Amino acid sequence: MHIKTSIGMDRPTFQEIYMKLAWLMAARSTCRRLNVGCVITSADFRQVLAVGYNGNAAGLPNTCDSEEPGNCGCIHGEDNAVIKCASPPYEPKVVFCTHQPCKACAKRLVNLGGVKIVHFDEPYRLTEGLDVLAKAGIDTIRFQVNVEKGRAKSE
Repeated sequence: MHIKTSIGMDRPTFQEIYMKLAWLMAARSTCRRLNVGCVITSADFRQVLAVGYNGNAAGLPNTCDSEEPGNCGCIHGEDNAVIKCASPPYEPKVVFCTHQPCKACAKRLVNLGGVKIVHFDEPYRLTEGLDVLAKAGIDTIRFQVNVEKGRAKSE
């Protein structure tokens, strides 16, 4: 979605910009199964409060701990963003995730405080995360953007 300026130029919306940033963050992921990115912004979109992507803990090898599905040991992108977010809990926030948050990440976003809306691009087969957010009064919006989803390839 783009908006037209007074001079007729197309401009991306802030939602589109931040969802694309979430996908760029996902490209930093070291998880072999799924690359997830997350961006937390102020409610007026004027500040990026935190970013995150899934991967191993800082200082550990940039790889999964295990090949077992669901047990790779990577810290989720939402977790990494929440850990870095220093904004007070009463400050309204908007979250952009490349993938629908899992139940545990949804609970962490609730505990962050101030989250008003969670935008996500890719759905997930389990919907418990959406249920948690709804129970906490946090709106969720599937917001798809046109980006190459996956790792950037170098030539």
